Amino acid sequence: MPVRIEQQSPQTALRRLFRTVIHRLSYRFIYEPKRTRTTRAAGFSMTVPPTVFHPRWFLTSEFFASFIGNLDLAGKRVADVGTGSGILALAAARAGAAKVVGFDINPNAAFAVAENARRNGLAEKVEGLCSDLMAAVPAEPAFDVILSSPPSFPGEPLDLADRAWHAGPEYRDIAALFQQASERLSPDGKMYLLLSSDSDLALLHHLSAQAGFEAALVAERSILLESFILYELNRISAAEALPVARGAAEGAFVPT
Repeated sequence: MPVRIEQQSPQTALRRLFRTVIHRLSYRFIYEPKRTRTTRAAGFSMTVPPTVFHPRWFLTSEFFASFIGNLDLAGKRVADVGTGSGILALAAARAGAAKVVGFDINPNAAFAVAENARRNGLAEKVEGLCSDLMAAVPAEPAFDVILSSPPSFPGEPLDLADRAWHAGPEYRDIAALFQQASERLSPDGKMYLLLSSDSDLALLHHLSAQAGFEAALVAERSILLESFILYELNRISAAEALPVARGAAEGAFVPT
């Protein structure tokens, strides 16, 4: 049987090499250190324990936090899934949210959310919860807004810290995110999702459509060979969801 050799464009090869280098440097110098660090990001004083995604070194955190600052979250109940240091949860509280829960499978991150809420005078509004996605809370409409900046890339994570970067083969570790979010959103609730242009957008679009979401592009920022892309996901009726799910097999997330 002939072997099929997949040809890569020079740009694609360069992007993959760039991503590999950034990952190795990040893991060695940002995730792996054994000490807790402090920093300022998006106007917050932050403590970053070992293994937790650093909100200052990675531009995605402040980009998303800035977007959240322009939302009207007055009185809203908000979930931040994969919260890391809690920067998005804090941004939601600052934007007026009545209650914010930061979910993370990493117990160091769940601790960081609570500690950073205390450091910034938001302890009454923000709490951290160690959970595999949102599995630790009942499947009921408890949130008006769900935020998530999940790991952008497929592949087996090296360890707990690397789960902020790699989501498992075929995005195994976040495959249930969209269905869980759909079950826990209020009837008019919205989800905001940050992905990389190098994510498997077609697969993630398919998973979101299966859960009954329709996506609209709301913000984008380009850096060198990559872009950060923010989507607003809204639930649609069962009758509308079927053609959306069928169309998901034909392409990636697209503006509506």
